[in-house]
Amino acid sequence: MDERELKDVLYEQVARITRAAASPRRLELIEVLVQGEKTVEQLAADTDISVKLASAHLKALREARLVEARRAGRHVHYRLAGRHVADFWVVLRSLAEERLLELQAATRELTECADELAPVAGHELLEQARRGEVVVLDVRPGVEYAAGHLPCARSIPLQELNQRLQELPADRPVVAYCRGPYCLMAKEAVALLREHGIAAQRVEEGVAEWRHAGLPLTDERD
Repeated sequence: MDERELKDVLYEQVARITRAAASPRRLELIEVLVQGEKTVEQLAADTDISVKLASAHLKALREARLVEARRAGRHVHYRLAGRHVADFWVVLRSLAEERLLELQAATRELTECADELAPVAGHELLEQARRGEVVVLDVRPGVEYAAGHLPCARSIPLQELNQRLQELPADRPVVAYCRGPYCLMAKEAVALLREHGIAAQRVEEGVAEWRHAGLPLTDERD
């Protein structure tokens, strides 16, 4: 193999990753899989597509070695092939938000109220929670919380929030989070909490962003 042929092989192999990621649905599947292992049926429901289409997208991600699978009885469970896949999603999304004006405009539409976003996040938010100054609320499904969450966070899934409002202390503000910047669960949670007179804000970051930034995460085994 001469030098040109070798270069062609090298770039072609790297391009396998970009081709696998060149689909909005596959990127969304990666973001959902950041939250933890799921079956194809769960992934289809989370991304609002058919099981058949989810399977096809997952096949493409597996062929690029971005996703792994295991069979348990009648179900196939999928997971990211490693932490670097989650980092890839964070870096790719950050680059797109930096370079694309259309994406910047779209993300601005996610925030309706000027005070919807909490003024602090990351390590500072963790410190506030440890001091008991705020309640950090994870509104993702319980299985995702169990797979990994901020050590200070308590779990109340969005679909249960209206029935469990009494579990939140009345003397502290609530800061909600969900899957990441493009997830709307925390936004909906803030609206619901405010309707009931609870001081609430949200942070855009999710477990992928916190892990990428080196923040501590914990799971149900810890």
